[in-house]
Order: sequence, then structure tokens, then C-alpha cells
Amino acid sequence: MKACPAPLPVPRPSVITRLRAAGCVFAEDEARLLAAAAETPDQLEALVARRVSGLPLEHVLGWAEFCGLRIEVDAGVFVPRRRTGYLVQQAARLLAGTGGPRRVPVVVDLCCGSGAVGAALAALAGPLELHAADIDAAAVRCAVRNIGPLGGAVHEGDLYEALPARLRGRVGILAVNAPYVPSAEIGTLPQEARLHEPRRSLDGGTDGLQVQQRVAAAAPQWLAPGGHLLIETSRRQAPRTVELFIRSGLTARVSSSGDLDATVVIGTPVPGTALGGATAWLADRV
Repeated sequence: MKACPAPLPVPRPSVITRLRAAGCVFAEDEARLLAAAAETPDQLEALVARRVSGLPLEHVLGWAEFCGLRIEVDAGVFVPRRRTGYLVQQAARLLAGTGGPRRVPVVVDLCCGSGAVGAALAALAGPLELHAADIDAAAVRCAVRNIGPLGGAVHEGDLYEALPARLRGRVGILAVNAPYVPSAEIGTLPQEARLHEPRRSLDGGTDGLQVQQRVAAAAPQWLAPGGHLLIETSRRQAPRTVELFIRSGLTARVSSSGDLDATVVIGTPVPGTALGGATAWLADRV
């Protein structure tokens, strides 16, 4: 993870033409990034060929720009979206009211993918005790490179099962970009996502909310008193996500950004509901 560089070299017109013909909407910008990444004409040709074949630009470059940072993204790893920056903004705003000289807040980036959310929060709102977790081994390897240099710890496993038990009841911010695309709608996604990102990083089950449900149900057990769960969702699904929060013993409010086309549901545990959240989670799995 590095700060994003500038300025970029001017690419050959032929590169722009090839990218535009391949359907790249921002062909000029992409051409400059590819030219900057290549040390020789042959390397540039190889990069352009990979992009023209349909590989996501971020996978070709090996990094994605996110919240002003350069996040390393390997092929086959979920690419952080610009709209997820709104999740980071909301979490950073909440963190601004915590901490202090004797208190470093515990932050967990759950379903972390490349670790972009955690890295951005460390940059915006550190110092933090930062943890990240994902079920995908390739994503975990990527997150280690992005979060490790910031002093964060990355864990591999299924949601909370990946986290150290000592974090239970201590998490101040639980930031989650879980998959929320309904299974039947995966086929409507852009080809770059459909073909080159792991399906389990996109597919949220029949209604798109299956992973969110599991996250919300167990959150009261892991959050500290006054801690916050933030989950990215869609505007259409937000009312259902709110229901999941309330059923799990969490307060719930919706925050949206029209500019980023982003929606985040934010909640905190209602006192005395940690056991209730666990019970709801178990009941839904029976």
C-alpha cells in the first residue's frame, strides 16, 4: 500500500485507440496508467494486451486507487470500489470521537478482500489496533501486504471464526463490505467482475443478504459497549439490512451518498442484547 503517484506519461495514440476499441470507457486515463507501469515498449504491449483481453485494469496494474492510496490487488482478488470510500468516511467520522492518549480503538475490517478499508482507516484515523479477516486465501495474502506494514493483523477464516477470541467485546468499529449481490443477478454484473473476481466476494445468496445476516447476528458479541457495525449495502436492500440489524439487537440508521452511489447501514448494540444476537443467528441456521 502506497500513496498514489503523479503525474503520468503521455501514451501513444495507438494504445488509446486499442483500449477504446476494446470498450474501455476511460481509455485515455487507462493508457496513461499502463504507460507509467511499463519500463519498455514490450512491457507496455504485454500490459495493453492483457487489458484488451478483458482483465480488469487493477489486475493488470497490480494495484487499485482507493481513498487516495495505492492498494495492491492480485489477479483473482476483489477490486475495491470507489463507492466503498463512503464506508471508510463514515467509520473515520465515528473514530474521530473515540480513542485518546490512553485508548487505541480496535478496528476490524471483516470480509476484507485486499484490506483496502482497513488500510484507508489506518491512514485517515490511526493509530488503531487494526485487524482484517477474509475467507479467501488469495485475498488474505494481498491484505497482508497492504495492512501488515501499518501494524495490522490479517486473519484467514469464515467471518468471526477467523478473529482472535480476545477481541470479543472489544471492537470499536466493525467495518464490513460483505457480498450483497443476489445470486440471480450475478449474471448482470460487468464482465470484469463476473469473470475475474471470486464469486463468493460478490454473491450474497438468494436475497443478497445471507452474509450480512450472519455478520449482524453475531456483531453484539464482538462489539465493545458503544461500538459500531457499519455494513455497505444497496439503496434497494437498505430496509432489509436495517431489519437484520434490529433483529440482532442493534440500533440501525441508513447513511447514503448520491455522488458515490453508496449506502451504509450503521448500528450499535442495544445494552443487554449480545446473547439475543447469538440466539437469532443460531435460529436462522437451524
